[in-house]
Order: sequence, then structure tokens, then C-alpha cells
Amino acid sequence: MPIIASSYGGPPKYLFNGHLETIIPSLLRKVEGVEYTREKINTPDDDFLNLDWSKVGSKQLLIISHGLEGDSMRHYAMGLAKLFNQNGIDVLAWNNRTCGGELNLQPILYHHGASYDLDSVINHALNDGFYEEIFLTGISMGGAQTLKYLGEKGVDLPKQITKAAVYSTPCNLPSSAATLKFASNSFYKKRFLGKLKEKMRLKAQQFPDLIDLVLLESVNDFDQFDTHFTAKIHGFRDAADFYRSVSADNWMHQIQIPTLIVNAINDPLLGPECYPIKLAEQKSNLFLEMPKRGGHTGFLRKGEEFTWAEVRLLQFLTGI
Repeated sequence: MPIIASSYGGPPKYLFNGHLETIIPSLLRKVEGVEYTREKINTPDDDFLNLDWSKVGSKQLLIISHGLEGDSMRHYAMGLAKLFNQNGIDVLAWNNRTCGGELNLQPILYHHGASYDLDSVINHALNDGFYEEIFLTGISMGGAQTLKYLGEKGVDLPKQITKAAVYSTPCNLPSSAATLKFASNSFYKKRFLGKLKEKMRLKAQQFPDLIDLVLLESVNDFDQFDTHFTAKIHGFRDAADFYRSVSADNWMHQIQIPTLIVNAINDPLLGPECYPIKLAEQKSNLFLEMPKRGGHTGFLRKGEEFTWAEVRLLQFLTGI
């Protein structure tokens, strides 16, 4: 499919580079008026997931997968929930393990390749047969989980899932992880690493023999953290093996439904391989849109409540 020319006209003038477009919405944007109802479901490995529902009585459902160290309360999830509810569509925003305010039970946490938990969420949503049509969306890491899930399922995807759309998505995890080594991205590295290290300290209270706290305190980059902790806990050899093994582009060629990927050219957290141009040109159902501006999960519009990305996803998924 030809690459889609983007309609995004750019952010307000005070957001004059990709870093400001990323950081300001993350720190300051608030979305009011979304009231979730929480449901806890069990996973096949005797753990749990917290699901946050915002229903308007629709037979259509949007399932939202959040980003790294995010949750259902992040502005990008709340924005999508409010926008889709206003257009008559139910929303389910699920929280990865350890996200959403509650520590999980098993030694594992979550990661970019945790499509097995998305599978549990979707199976639960389909369980009572109420929903006739389901749309999938994901932001950043959640986009990678979504793309991986779609590719893994391939022709066996539940028939109720008709379209998907993701944005600010690390389609190639090694390429995205490499950006956290840049000096210009030290803010993001420090913020993500600090939150993840705190979760490892909590996990050590549950499983004292699992986490080397002395080693944890000495870690100061993601290669070290993912080698000694993420990879070890989740069964990979090291960071490089983890990045390669779970990267969504291992499966994206098997996606069977219309799927939109929106990745801004000036996204500071996406490397060159995160823009699957050749694959989009080859696959009739994979649409790639690359706005020049937007940053990472930014896409603000002057004077507008909803971001351009949120409106674009609504348009692609529903035609509204």
C-alpha cells in the first residue's frame, strides 16, 4: 500500500521541537470526564490483570494498550476513551502487570512482547458474545504489543476484530532501544529507568532471591537493566536477545486486517527501522503515515481538546 500523506499540520508554535512535543503533553495534558469501571481478571499463569471499562452501551469496542510505564489513566488513553465514547463506542483500557497501581503476583512484570496478556484481555472481552466489532489500538509499547498480537494470530484472528491502529510505535525494538543511548534522550532514560528500578525493588520484596538489589542500584542504562533484570526474569539471554526476540516486526508481515501505523518523523524515541516503509508498500492492508511533526505520543493541536492522532485513529477505525 502506498505510504499515506499525513494531514497533521503541526503543533502549537511554542512546541518547536520533537522533545517539547513529547514532554509537554506527558507532563501537563489533562483529560476530564472519563469514569472507568475496574474489573480484575485472572491470567492462565495464576496472575491477574486490571481492566478499566468506559461503556456507553455499544456493540462496538475499542481496546487500548498503553505505553511503557503508563496505564489506563495516561492522557493518551483517557483522550481516546473520551473521544470514542462521545462517538458511541465502548472502551476497554487494560493495564499491563504492575501498571495501574497494583503489583502483580508472579515474578514476571511486562514488556513490549507481552502479547499473551493482550490475548487474555481480548478473550475476556469476547467471552459473553456481546461485542459484534472490536478495534485494537496501542500507543508506543502498547502499539508494539498490538502489532505483535495481530501478526501472531494471523488468519486465526477472532472475526470480531476488524481494524487496528497504533501510533508512536517501536515497530523495531532494537532500533528504538538504541535511541535511549543518545545524550539528547537522557531525560527519557532517567525517567523510565527510575520507575522500572522502583518496581524491581518492590518485586524484590515479593521474591527476595530474584532481584540483586546491589546490582540494581549500580545500573545506569537500559542495556544493563534489560540484561540483568528484564531478560533474566522473562527467560531471555540478555538485552540484545530480548530486543530481537520480541520485536513486533518479526510478525507484522502476517497481519491480516487493515492496520494503521502513525509514527512521526521527529519522534525522539524511534530509530530508522521503526518506519516499516518497504513492508507497507508490499502489504495492501498495512497503512503507514509519517507526519513530519508530533514527537512521541504528542500530536497536540492548537485550541483542541483531542490530539490529531486521536482523531486520526477514530477516522481510520470507524470512518467517523
